[in-house]
Amino acid sequence: MLEKYTLKQLRTDFPDDQACLDWLVNHLYPEGIDCPNCGKSPHYKITGRRAYACGSCGHHTYPLAGTIFHRSSTPLTDWFHAIWMMSSNKAGVSAMQLQRELGVTYKCAWLILHKIRKMMASEETLEGEVEIDETFVHANVYKRSSAMKRYGLTGNRSGQVLVGITERGGKARIWHVPSAGARIVQPLIRKYVKPGTLIHSDGYMAYRKLPTMGYEHRWTDHSKKEFYTEYSSTQNIENLWSHIKRGIKGVYRNVSVQYLQLYANEFSWRYSHRKERAPFMRLLTTVS
Repeated sequence: MLEKYTLKQLRTDFPDDQACLDWLVNHLYPEGIDCPNCGKSPHYKITGRRAYACGSCGHHTYPLAGTIFHRSSTPLTDWFHAIWMMSSNKAGVSAMQLQRELGVTYKCAWLILHKIRKMMASEETLEGEVEIDETFVHANVYKRSSAMKRYGLTGNRSGQVLVGITERGGKARIWHVPSAGARIVQPLIRKYVKPGTLIHSDGYMAYRKLPTMGYEHRWTDHSKKEFYTEYSSTQNIENLWSHIKRGIKGVYRNVSVQYLQLYANEFSWRYSHRKERAPFMRLLTTVS
């Protein structure tokens, strides 16, 4: 198991842009750069550019093409620092904080973080024993009790809807959806949960047909203050909701509806890799 990857180690491994570029080239071309014109041959670095030239025909190869670093004038050391922060901070990193640490503009910091969040999305299916639940993210990110005081009796059911599924001891997936109705939730389950999986949920009616869809289903009745039994609970997904809401309230303050899915990607990725000692290296290989 790798030791925890620290900021000191990051600066030692990637002291300059060339060290970052060398790592990316080795990662993207483990057997060497293959020239599309004349086949595999030695390549040499072009001075002043993030490109390599073929030693035989002179064809130029740009290793960063197709990655989030493509056409970015921001130093790779700043990119790597942002990736380290995103993977290491449990509650997330604001663009203002990244701006202060890197000395870049707010727009640059915002774009870097959103590009990383976009690459954090996952299409993996879940299996084994999973928990599913839905939650509401309010415009003022207050708890439901506060939302009721501010928005009225229906305040506890207002806001943007997130649906999440977590494997017990494993990965998580979160979607920003227009509603938590059965016509939206059930197709997500069919697509991303392996048939035969044991699913734990609350008593929401959208989950009642899971046995007819090929899943084993256990649930707790929250309306009767039943949150945990010997056979079923949704404590893991509830814990993930807690991280998201506290992260939004304490770090981001406000999240635009347009980008809520990107923030969901971020929190679900960190949850999925929470047991790794070096999540930075995992995220670095993901975004590149």
